[in-house]
Amino acid sequence: MKRVFLFACVIFSSVAAFSQLRLTADILKLNNVFSAITNLYVDSVDEKKLVETAIVAALKDLDPHSSYIPKEEVEKTNEPLEGSFEGVGIQFQIFNDTILVVQTITGTPAEKVGVKPGDRIVYIDGELIAGQKIQNSDVTKRLRGKKGSEVEVKILRRGVPELILFKIIRDKIPVNSIDASYMIDEEIGYIKINNFGSKTIDEYKAAFFALKKEGMKHLILNLQGNGGGYLNAAIELADEFLSRDKLIVYTEGLRQRRMTSTATAIGGFEQGKLIILVDEYSASASEIVSGAVQDWDRGIIVGRRTFGKGLVQRQIPLSDGSMLRLTTSRYYTPSGRSIQKPYNDGVEKYRKDLADRYEHGEMQHIDSIHFSDSLKYTTNVLKRTVYGGGGIMPDVFVPLDTTRFTDFHRKIVAQGVMNKIVVEYIDRNRNSLKRKYRDFEQYKNTFSIGTDFLDQIKEMAEQEGIVYDEEQYNRSKDLISLQLKALIARDIWSMNEYYRIMDAENEALQRAVHILRNPDEYSQILSKNLEHETLVSEFAPHEPGPRNP
Repeated sequence: MKRVFLFACVIFSSVAAFSQLRLTADILKLNNVFSAITNLYVDSVDEKKLVETAIVAALKDLDPHSSYIPKEEVEKTNEPLEGSFEGVGIQFQIFNDTILVVQTITGTPAEKVGVKPGDRIVYIDGELIAGQKIQNSDVTKRLRGKKGSEVEVKILRRGVPELILFKIIRDKIPVNSIDASYMIDEEIGYIKINNFGSKTIDEYKAAFFALKKEGMKHLILNLQGNGGGYLNAAIELADEFLSRDKLIVYTEGLRQRRMTSTATAIGGFEQGKLIILVDEYSASASEIVSGAVQDWDRGIIVGRRTFGKGLVQRQIPLSDGSMLRLTTSRYYTPSGRSIQKPYNDGVEKYRKDLADRYEHGEMQHIDSIHFSDSLKYTTNVLKRTVYGGGGIMPDVFVPLDTTRFTDFHRKIVAQGVMNKIVVEYIDRNRNSLKRKYRDFEQYKNTFSIGTDFLDQIKEMAEQEGIVYDEEQYNRSKDLISLQLKALIARDIWSMNEYYRIMDAENEALQRAVHILRNPDEYSQILSKNLEHETLVSEFAPHEPGPRNP
């Protein structure tokens, strides 16, 4: 009985702040229910399952972002934000029932002992892995482990007759927040951030100062697809762009007092021209940075309306190692906007919001977006009109180009056809490619995807049961070729080079570069106090893309 009663309060048991929890009649009622089940139910009860089901059900009725994380998933869930995991440091792919090393991460244990891209892992700790129908998760489980522990792998290397034994001492493996950083031209720098974790600001500063050394005067910050992360990381990044004492964000909840965050005097980029790229998948921390920059008229937001997540979660560790992510407050931009989109109609409708936006034409047409006057705010300096209540509306709208995206393309990507073709191609040609293309610039400027390469896509698609559609193939052909070229670059060099190729077709980036190369347009966009209907401008998607050095 006592143990069951404690369950009713378990989500608060490990946090001192909840020590004075009121045991209301409803909580006592919950305790009575579990007491009755435990002591009177006709069959045996899986108490752990019962408890977790109850927690999930309780959170479901709160908001879409409060969640329960079981003990076994906590570490994996936090890895992208904590910036590291413990393992050996390889990127691999299972190809034809073989574990193929695609890349070794620089400076990690696998690289240090001599594991190379193209190696095939045959044994892990004496267990035969090759040809055993093993899954990605099985490989990960065997290669990861506590820092300082050892794992033995036997590898088959092309041109070496015998298996090579490697003894690898596991260590911390970095998980990077920066996908790409490079100079677009002599003055425009570009940084793409994929999430906001514990090391994001350090990575950003390293990338930023490297670009400054190359002559950067203006910055394009890409937050497209960035789903957020730690609130502090967003505040630190916004601080880089805003001058001393400017409000960045404030948070407030029914039981949480108002907390404000303001800029310090150490911002590294408070003067140059700044453009932030966003889309419908930019959420939470991305919206904090975008909202602060927009409200202070510090830069221009380019892209499509962001996701609309303005709720702040607190991570509460529970007694058994599991975790509760509980929404404790809302955040507000410097102008006072809450950008949280409505969720009163239930979680399912909330989760369908992006699909509904697409169906209503919002992704293609600015006229499909309507805001209530009650959601109207003004920016702090230039008094431009901005809106709350459902994401950050960009200053310059760039429609989604759907013409190249077909069902045929979606299927060959989703079913791994393109990846398999690239892995096979790299496996056969890695050394010859490195001899032919001494550096990335030479590859980017001269390498092209031939007809034979594209024919392999068709053949493998057929093998995977994907029906060939010539009209759809022709529509997606250029995109397929670009992605193949980018994937090859990623496997030979890194993710940075992948984006340097793919970014040539990023229309929001094209628009940003166009604005920065036309200083009058940059100042005009910021100086005009336009209403929503004319605040944003559509951009011809076929304008030439950014020039890379």
